[in-house]
Amino acid sequence: MKRRESLTLDMTPLVDVVFLLLIFFLVTSVFKNEELALLLNLPAGTEGAKVINDKEMIIELNKEEIAINKNILSFKALDVKSATFSGKDHPITVRIDEHVEYRRVIKLFNLLEKHDLQNLQLIEESKK
Repeated sequence: MKRRESLTLDMTPLVDVVFLLLIFFLVTSVFKNEELALLLNLPAGTEGAKVINDKEMIIELNKEEIAINKNILSFKALDVKSATFSGKDHPITVRIDEHVEYRRVIKLFNLLEKHDLQNLQLIEESKK
């Protein structure tokens, strides 16, 4: 009687292919950090994250400082900058720390309303 050899799969080529795919995905991946000027604790929300356009104004507000497009400014400089902002139809992204006093938020909103900038996006920390 003839003995049959058991068929086995050679795993070496399979492991090589898996490592090549892993290296390919690691090399082609883009790891993007959010480049923000201020460290903020945003309040958590239930909605998903929105895509942010590069042509819009991004305002960040914490207890002590305010930043516009990653540049730390004062409220007077914000007043000048918002007066010259030409993209009134573009949304203005506002990131506010959860520990900011309410009067600072109102001061910011009043300043933006003064220059008829009312297309606001309030950004929150997304739950993961």
